[in-house]
Order: sequence, then C-alpha cells, then structure tokens
Amino acid sequence: MNAENSAKPSLKQKAKHETVQMIGISLYLAFFFCALATYTRLLTNESGPSSLTYGFALINALVFAKVILIGEYVRLGKRHESKPLFFSALYKAFLFTLFVLAFHFVEEMVKQLLHGGNVATAFRETRMSELLARTIVVFSVFIPLFAFRELRRVMGEDKFCDLFFRMGPRPEPILQS
Repeated sequence: MNAENSAKPSLKQKAKHETVQMIGISLYLAFFFCALATYTRLLTNESGPSSLTYGFALINALVFAKVILIGEYVRLGKRHESKPLFFSALYKAFLFTLFVLAFHFVEEMVKQLLHGGNVATAFRETRMSELLARTIVVFSVFIPLFAFRELRRVMGEDKFCDLFFRMGPRPEPILQS
C-alpha cells in the first residue's frame, strides 16, 4: 500500500464527513427558516398548530442542505476561489441561490407532472412575487453561510473548528511588522 492510497479517505470516512456537513448546514438553515416561519406567523396573526409550518421549514433546510452539497460535489463556484474571500463567498451565495431556484422549478414541474399537469402549468402557477421574496431571503441566508464555508476552506477544517469550537484561552496572535 503506497502513501497516496493511505491518505485517501475511506468510504466510511467520506460518509461521516458528508453527514456532518449535512447536519451542520441543515441546522444553520433550519434556524433561519424557523425564525422566518415564526416572523410570518406573528405578522399574519396566525394561530393554531404550527407544527406543519415548522415541519416545512425543517424539510426545506434538509433539501437546501442536500442541494448545497450536490453543488459542491459538482464543484459549483470553484472558479472564483482564488478571489478575495468576500467576493468568493458572495459569488457562491448568488450561484447557489440560482441552483436552489433551479431545483425549486424542477420540483414544481415534477409535482405538476405527477398530478396530471404539464410544464407550462407549473410556470403559470408560480407566483413570481413569492418566488422573488423567497430568492432574496435564501440569498441573504447564504451570504454568511458561504462566508464561513470559504473561511473554513482557506483556514483548513481543523484550524477553523479550533477557532470556533475549542474551549480555553486562545493563544495571542503574532503581529507581523
């Protein structure tokens, strides 16, 4: 066995890493989507059981997380990783928002086809104002998400986790003159 094969992660390690990524992204998105659901319920004076509203928020968080991981798997946005982190994160937030939007359209088309409709019906029944509002919210939520993901990419996963999740005193930064 050569050194190249020993450094290559096993299928079990890849699955564990993917699961951790899925859970992390889902929790981040679930926080925002549940907050948005609460805001909407309060704004509309909606009362009654809200488990369905929060259930949809959690399902959307899981679906969006999987779409993000698929996008990363196909290397979406890799071309601009050499740019400053701000631009790379903003570009990826925009690109992944469009990717999620595309998945939304595909989902709507599949629903229409399963219910005996056609693709034209899916487009006709899409409320553009609602879609635009949803797209703006998703983009706004994606900006800090991709900023942190880009920071983690540049710093390395271990240093990033140490910085954000390690207990105890932090070493003093070394100032360069």
